[in-house]
Amino acid sequence: MPTQLNQRPNANAIRVLAMDAVQQANSGHPGAPMGMADIAEVLWREFLSHNPNNANWANRDRFVLSNGHGSMLIYALLHLSGYNLSLDDIKNFRKLHSKTAGHPEHGYADGIETTTGPLGQGIANAVGFALAEKTLAAQFNKADNAIIDHYTYAFLGDGCLMEGVSHEACSLAGTLGLGKLIAYYDDNGISIDGEVEGWFSDDTAKRFEAYGWQVLHVDGHDQDAIRQATIDAKAETTKPSLIICKTIIGLGSPNKQGKEDCHGAPLGADEIALAREAMGWADSTPFAIPDEIYQAWDAREAGNAREAAWNEQFAKYQSAYPAEAAELLRRLNGELPADFEQVANDFIKACNDKGESIATRKASQNAIAALAPNLPEILGGSADLAGSNLTLWAGAKGVQDHADGNYVHYGVREFGMTAIANGVALHGGFIPYTATFLMFMEYARNAVRMSALMKQRVINVYTHDSIGLGEDGPTHQPVEQVASLRNTPNHFTWRPCDTVETAVAWKKALQTANAPSSLILSRQNLAFQARSDEQINNIEKGGYILASEQGTLQAIIIATGSEVELAMNAHKQLTDAGVGVRVVSMPCAEIFVKQSSDYIESVLPSAVRARVAVEAGIVDYWYKFVGLDGKIIGMTTFGESAPAKDLFEHFGITTEAVVDAVKSLV
Repeated sequence: MPTQLNQRPNANAIRVLAMDAVQQANSGHPGAPMGMADIAEVLWREFLSHNPNNANWANRDRFVLSNGHGSMLIYALLHLSGYNLSLDDIKNFRKLHSKTAGHPEHGYADGIETTTGPLGQGIANAVGFALAEKTLAAQFNKADNAIIDHYTYAFLGDGCLMEGVSHEACSLAGTLGLGKLIAYYDDNGISIDGEVEGWFSDDTAKRFEAYGWQVLHVDGHDQDAIRQATIDAKAETTKPSLIICKTIIGLGSPNKQGKEDCHGAPLGADEIALAREAMGWADSTPFAIPDEIYQAWDAREAGNAREAAWNEQFAKYQSAYPAEAAELLRRLNGELPADFEQVANDFIKACNDKGESIATRKASQNAIAALAPNLPEILGGSADLAGSNLTLWAGAKGVQDHADGNYVHYGVREFGMTAIANGVALHGGFIPYTATFLMFMEYARNAVRMSALMKQRVINVYTHDSIGLGEDGPTHQPVEQVASLRNTPNHFTWRPCDTVETAVAWKKALQTANAPSSLILSRQNLAFQARSDEQINNIEKGGYILASEQGTLQAIIIATGSEVELAMNAHKQLTDAGVGVRVVSMPCAEIFVKQSSDYIESVLPSAVRARVAVEAGIVDYWYKFVGLDGKIIGMTTFGESAPAKDLFEHFGITTEAVVDAVKSLV
């Protein structure tokens, strides 16, 4: 054990709170908070620019605990610094409805910048924070007033570095020269299974040097060394910095420090008593923190002063650059331009008037080109598929060449791209969109889930949406992915059938401030569908009547995307045969089911049980709409390699199949 541990009461306060909270909850991870306490004290008491009285101050430094299992570290820091996180909240660690959940949850307590726990995503979020800061600064700062100027700090552990997403994100961070990103690696050599040297022998320093990072080494319990390394990291403005901190997990626990025993389990009452003695902690009462330690940690007065100074700086900025100041505030508040609705509606009308039969990926590109000039907060990107996803537009500027740009070439990094975009959204001032083939959403899946969990406006552009992509075969042909996205809480999945529905999907995705949206788009051209103004208005409701029945309603066909054309062809044949059939286009089922019961009944009358759903995806999702008595035309296997036309015929997703299914029911 490092000497003079009993002379570090401020760091020991973190250790005590971590020990006591985990012990009381009988669940948690005390080792990381105890091992990183010295690093945390230096960073939070000497360098971090923040204001506990206003956790959302725009120019605060961002702090990310990527190794989120050590959540008591950030809870202790927030409590001690004066945030709205009480001692009772600490005592309720891991309890139902507590602010102090098992892993840090964005939105539960002030000062938690992002939800962490899935290892590696926190550091990827931090890359997004740093990217947003750099880009926003380039867009708004002036030679005489750098109004956006803050750092992003991240703690991470062995698990974060073992997860592949850390490679994706940190590689790009080095390429983009994110010099205001500083990460502290808790190099304690321990994970749940024990000493990591048996399964993690990477040379982390060389790895990050190869990425283009500055790499520094310190004893993670030498506060002077930590202080100097942080100064050196801030001095390097063209590279992100990794400070490798050699630490002892669970430092202060005489019998469990340095072992996996303290990684993910309470220390036990006897060991806590020994740890208190080793730390010279005078009061043995659980959760007791002396007043002088609270005073030493209290950052409220200093935080008020920092924010007041920035507010004064912003007042000068506002006076000198009123238009830019108003625009910055609008974007930081997450508000769309005042005329957005009108611009979007005009574009939707133009699409309807033009009546083009094009691929919905091309329709999406047209929507971006029409809407983005009025949305400077757009920060888009693709995972090396810009020419296939069609996410580039005439006004796109790559951030790799233009610091004030609006487009990120993410390279082949689907997971990293999406996790970085989450960080961009969390930072504020931007609406990020990402893009890849729908099949490779699987690589990004957990980050998409995190967007939804954190209620962030991230727009995912997923093209090549079905067997319709053709010859690339089953490895590239999505089958179950749309259903997976639809089943994700607080997430909206749009599969439009033509230019008009695509334009509406973009409009709604941009207007949905508290949830991500995924746009599922075709490679192949899709037929334009003529609509009335009322039908266009109803697209926003997620599902609507595209073609009405003649005479008595006998059957309903529900379709999305490329299969709407099949449904419309079937409608004509069935109507000519005297069958009263209706076509319902359902571009966003998750929005449709949120409509009033009256509207849902008007579209899908409960008395009409003869229902057929058609979609070139997994069939199981659609039973909720057609019932066990209905029929579903779609996929029950993986795809094959062949031209799209041959595949649709091979798998029985045809107009004839729809007609036969309806006739069998009526």
